[in-house]
Amino acid sequence: MPGSHSPAPASLAGLVTEQLRRFLDAQIDQLTELSPDLAPLAEAARRSVLDGGKRLRPTFGYWGWRAVQPAGAADEELVLAAVASLELLHACALVHDDVMDASATRRGRPAAHVEFARQHAAAGWPGSAETFGTAGAILLGDLLLSWAGQMLAGAIRALPAGRAAAAEREFDRMRSEVVAGQFLDVLAQSRGRFDPDEALRVIRLKTSMYTVVRPLLLGATAGGAPAQVQAELTDYGNALGEAFQLRDDLLGVFGDPEETGKPAGDDLREGKRTLLVALAVAGAEPGQRQRIEAAVGNAELTEADVVALRQLLAPAAEQVERRIADRAAAAVGQLSPAIRPDAREALAELAEAAAHRRF
Repeated sequence: MPGSHSPAPASLAGLVTEQLRRFLDAQIDQLTELSPDLAPLAEAARRSVLDGGKRLRPTFGYWGWRAVQPAGAADEELVLAAVASLELLHACALVHDDVMDASATRRGRPAAHVEFARQHAAAGWPGSAETFGTAGAILLGDLLLSWAGQMLAGAIRALPAGRAAAAEREFDRMRSEVVAGQFLDVLAQSRGRFDPDEALRVIRLKTSMYTVVRPLLLGATAGGAPAQVQAELTDYGNALGEAFQLRDDLLGVFGDPEETGKPAGDDLREGKRTLLVALAVAGAEPGQRQRIEAAVGNAELTEADVVALRQLLAPAAEQVERRIADRAAAAVGQLSPAIRPDAREALAELAEAAAHRRF
């Protein structure tokens, strides 16, 4: 990242990862002291957090803090630990999301529920391996959620009381909003409607608030940001969060599995009611519309089916690309001199990277 004392993206991610590694080492030691049979759960927790990930939410959290605080300020180490806790929350969300979506892979590896089921089958235990896998993944997610709260609380304890309370409120809102967004996503799939407004509503809670706005505000409030800075970061985050999710939707259909870590077309098989699909349905001829509606949610789609469906979605993909560019530009336009110059530059670069990434 730019700025005289600003961590580069790789080094900031490394600092966050080191915070997580230290915390997990201590937590896993305590866990396995309870019983050696908890070792598979402990290792699943370690893998879920440390094996990959863009560290995007901690990065936004850090730059929310840097919006008002200089690099190397007294509380920087505490803030790094606080924003690192968001990665535990995110790992929980991914584990549960894979169960709900019946996704077989995550970051190019077996999803947690799949790995637990494999362990059950390999051991030759009685009962359903699939049921064990689902139960193990749900409990893993619950454990990660609990640890996220513990890590945050330990980090902000030494901050001034008002800042600690404000940061904790942002974390609490983030936890509630991601659940609300996830439920609306599941509800949209169950209703079977292709509604652009509904797709954007899900994006706001499930991605904009969860991925960008709340992390930014957690860091900013921990740094004592005034109301103007919080408002600008909120507007930036709402716009960029939408761009980020729309890019995710495109990658879910058109992305390279070698880069995304998930099979192309999985979002279509899972029946995701994305803005991409909603716009395609709205703009399609009757025959094409029927083909799209029949394909989305069909778990048996072949690679050839996905290729054919991409052609039908291509005009809508162009609309989504334009919206991504517009929303990313709108995000950067929210940043005023009330935000420290190095943070403005970093947030502008993050907007570009998040909106135009390939993974």
